[in-house]
Amino acid sequence: MPRWGRVVDALPLSRRAARASPVSYACAILRRMPQTRAELPRHLEVEAPDGAAFPLHGLAQDDPGAPVVLVSPAMGTPVGFYRRFAEHLHAAGATALVLDHRGSGARGQVPRTTGYRQLTDDLGAAVAVIRTRLPQAALTVCGHSLGGQLALVQAAEAAERGTPAPDAVALVAAGSVYHRAYGRRAPGLFVASRLMALTAAALGHWPGHRLGFGGRQPAGVIIDWAHQARTGRYRLAGADMEDTLRGLRVPVLAVDVEGDRLAPPGAVDHLCGKVPNAPVDRRGYTARDAAGGPLDHFRWARHAAPLARDLVAWTRGAHPDTAGGPR
Repeated sequence: MPRWGRVVDALPLSRRAARASPVSYACAILRRMPQTRAELPRHLEVEAPDGAAFPLHGLAQDDPGAPVVLVSPAMGTPVGFYRRFAEHLHAAGATALVLDHRGSGARGQVPRTTGYRQLTDDLGAAVAVIRTRLPQAALTVCGHSLGGQLALVQAAEAAERGTPAPDAVALVAAGSVYHRAYGRRAPGLFVASRLMALTAAALGHWPGHRLGFGGRQPAGVIIDWAHQARTGRYRLAGADMEDTLRGLRVPVLAVDVEGDRLAPPGAVDHLCGKVPNAPVDRRGYTARDAAGGPLDHFRWARHAAPLARDLVAWTRGAHPDTAGGPR
């Protein structure tokens, strides 16, 4: 396994890049990050409602009643990126599982129409399988970046429909991408979101593998992302999800990360504001918390042992006895 975390740490961003729009800033970070491959073992097999099959990778505890943390990745971020985080979660006493979203990692070739609807359905299918295989375990979905946004939407929709849902949602470096939540960078993000949607619609995909942001993504994912960046509202296959989000009542842990310009505190607050009926625990994760490790939107995962311990402890406190929600 290449120790790419050290390589990234040794390549600080220029002042010009640090002042750039969120999309340009992300490109600058991701160009410095060598690609990783999944090294976590396959643990469970999942089938989505449309028949798409995919594995959950992870590390299981011997105790079937141990808490489960399902990691929902950032856009274009493969399972292997979360290997060390999963190891820390496992060391803290949780069964740690990770999936590849469609369009990422081993699931890179998907139809252009794939959007938030399909990604959320995949997450729901994974939750259902975990509920079936580990019925005594308390389940928290931990979402990073886009993965956190999808985790909230899935949990809210499942609660509304009475389908399998997590007991809690944890957000790490996950915020709304609504442009007005980014202060002076709002105009740049608004324009970038328009251009990205137009590019994805014209090509049938977003060429992030060439441009350095999000990897190669189906057009539908980028169009849905851009819609939320422009309007601040989430939608699945054209259906507005804002009322559904307001109905969510499971505990939510929201952690903003020091040095994260892609999910700054204002963007995290905007996302948390969509679930006013859920008990939200807002926290920060700093370089001091990480024992001096440099942090940003991605590097937190390489310095996450304290965060993993706190997350598992919070999970036990959020549901101390057993799992809840529909099975």
